[in-house]
Amino acid sequence: MYTNRRLTQSYRQAKVLPFDSDSRYIFFSDIHRGDDSVSDEFARNQTVLLHALDYYYQRGYTYVEVGDGDELWEYKDFRYIRQAHGDIFTVLRKFFKDRRFFLLYGNHNINLKDRRYVREQYYRYYDEYSQKSCDLFPGLVPREALVLREKKTGQEIFVVHGHQGDLLNDQFWRLSRFWMRYFWRYLHVVGLRNPVSPARNQYKRHKIEKNYRKWIALHGKILICGHTHRPRFPKKGELPYFNTGCCIHTKGITGIELKEGKLALVDWRMRAEADGTLKMARTVVQGPLAAACFEHREAFPRFRRARG
Repeated sequence: MYTNRRLTQSYRQAKVLPFDSDSRYIFFSDIHRGDDSVSDEFARNQTVLLHALDYYYQRGYTYVEVGDGDELWEYKDFRYIRQAHGDIFTVLRKFFKDRRFFLLYGNHNINLKDRRYVREQYYRYYDEYSQKSCDLFPGLVPREALVLREKKTGQEIFVVHGHQGDLLNDQFWRLSRFWMRYFWRYLHVVGLRNPVSPARNQYKRHKIEKNYRKWIALHGKILICGHTHRPRFPKKGELPYFNTGCCIHTKGITGIELKEGKLALVDWRMRAEADGTLKMARTVVQGPLAAACFEHREAFPRFRRARG
C-alpha cells in the first residue's frame, strides 16, 4: 500500500513531456558514478557509457537519467565524482545545453532534492586547467519523476527511479546512507554484499517488482524504472513493466530506448572482432515493441482482476 501511495504521489507531481513518432529518448539508470577509486563500480564502464552517449547525442536523442547517476551515498563531495568522470560530464553538458537532458534522482543521489545542494555542487565547477569557475548545469532542476504523454492519443509512460516505497531506501534512506558510506563501501570491495540493496538481495528485488506490477495493474500506466539493477522488458500482452537495468554490470551497460513510438531494451559492451580488435557494440536485446500495444487498460491481462 505504501508503494502505491508513493508512486502515485510521484506520478501526480511529475513533469509532463510530449512524445510522438518523431521523438527519441534514451533511459539509463543506476550508473553510480564514483571517484575512480577501487570502490567505484562504474569506472570499468566509463568508456562504454561515453561511447553510448556520443551515439545518442549525434542521433538527436533526449537523455533521461533515471536516478542513482552519481553515487552520493558513498562519496559525499560531488566535486571528486566530476573530476573522475570529466569526459562523461562533458557529453552530459552538451545534452543539457541542447535542452535534451533530464535528471531524476534516486535513493543514492537523493541529495538532489535539496535545491541549495544542486546550486552549490552542480551549477558550476572549478576547472583546474584554466583555473577558473566554469558552468556545468546552471539552472538544473532534478526531478523525482517524468510522464511522457503521446501527443495524439494521450497515452502515458511513467518514468521514476523505483525506490519509492522500498523501506530502507525510501523512508529510512539516511540510515542506509550512513551504513553505506562508513561500512559497506569498504566491505563490498572484498566481495561482501550489502543486504540493503535490492540488486544484491534476490528476495527484496522480487518483492519490489511485485509491488511495481500491482501499481501498473491498478493505474493502467506503462512504467519505466531502475533501482533493482535487473533489466526487464515485457512481451506483448504482459503488464508493461520496463526496467533499464544498470551501468555497473561487469560486462557492459543496459538501457531502454524510445524511438518512433517503440520501446527497446539495449545492451552496450566491448566485443572482440574475429581479427582480435575490440569494438563497442550496441545490441537490441528485446523489442522494439510499440508503446501503443499497451494503450488501453483492457490490454493489461491482470487489470480487471487487480481492480476486483
